[in-house]
This record gives sequence, structure tokens and C-alpha cells, in this order.
Amino acid sequence: MADRHMRCAPKGTIAGLCLALFLATGLTTPGSGAISEPQDVVRSFYGVLLGTMRDGPMLGQSGRYARLAPVVDRTFDIPTMTRLAIGPAWATLSPAQQQQVLGAFDHYVAATYADRFDSYSGEQLQVTGERPNGADVIVQTKIIKSNGEETRLDYLMRQDQGFWRISDVYLDGTISQLAVHRSEFHSILQRQGVDGLVMALNRKVDLLRSVARSS
Repeated sequence: MADRHMRCAPKGTIAGLCLALFLATGLTTPGSGAISEPQDVVRSFYGVLLGTMRDGPMLGQSGRYARLAPVVDRTFDIPTMTRLAIGPAWATLSPAQQQQVLGAFDHYVAATYADRFDSYSGEQLQVTGERPNGADVIVQTKIIKSNGEETRLDYLMRQDQGFWRISDVYLDGTISQLAVHRSEFHSILQRQGVDGLVMALNRKVDLLRSVARSS
């Protein structure tokens, strides 16, 4: 993919870890006995993520994807965020096109997690607090590497049918994942249309798979 915003950071770096967290996260859904507190949703996701990292070499790419995909599906609000990232052009897409984009983005997020969180080397994923944001809540977290290097990630959480779901992620507390996607999606849609966006996301998934097979 030629778009620079969608290139992945190198494995084994704090940026690589944060890229995946910056893309997606999820755990609860209505009717699933879901966790009701915003911080608990993120803590539970971090627990799944750390377990996947520890089992990463044994699971392999496909096993990590299989473990993480339903977690991403259930909690990260991909439909809302995809719609907002595409912006006004969303209303011009047919229902079939909307489903194509949603499916491609969902698959891309899960594949990115499976690729980036492939092993464990002492990282800590900590929830440090929360603050109100109007009717929403921002959950504050940090990633700590074994050498003590820290990176801050904040999660914007909104209620969906009474359950908290993550609708945006802020790197270093300021850089909105939704804004990044809006910029890159708009650029691709202008040049290549909705089919080009779906192809771009699918190419990234294929690239992640080829990297995993060769590593």
C-alpha cells in the first residue's frame, strides 16, 4: 500500500506495540454478560492481549487472529468508527458497499493485532484512571516496556445500548486514531473510490500475513 499512514511500525518497538493498540480494541457486547465499567472493559481487553502475546509463538499468526478477532468484533465499535472515518461519503455508499468496507476494516484491525502482538518480552499494559468527557468517558492507560519506556494511550468510550464500547483511541493523549483514518480514507476514496479502499485494506492484511509467514 502506498499510503504512508497505513504502513506499520517495525516489530519489537514501542511504536509497533502502540500502533496495534492505536487501531483497535474490544470486549463487550449487549447480551453477553458484558462488563459494565469503562476501566474494566479495557483491563479485560489488556488481559486477553497479554495472554495472546505470551502464547504468540505457539499460536502462530492464524491462531492469534482467531483469538483476537472476536474480541475486536465485540467491543471496538467498528461500524460507528468506520462511518465517521469515511465521513459524508458514507451516505453515498450502497448497503452492500458499506458492508464491504466494514468487513475489510474489521479484518484489517484483527490481522494487525495478530501480527503486532506476536510475543511477550515483559511489557506491562496498565489502566491508570479515567476522566469524564461530556456524556462519554476517557480511560487512561500506558504501555511500559521492560526497559521502563512508557507510552500513553487514552480510550474514548461511549455507551451503546447500555454497554461501554471504545470509539476512539488517542496516542500520547492527543493524536486521534479516528482523525488519522478519516484523512487516509478520504485520500483513498478520492483517488480510487470505495473499491480502492477495500482493496487497500485487504492488501494490508495480505502483507501482514506474508510478513508473519516469513518471520
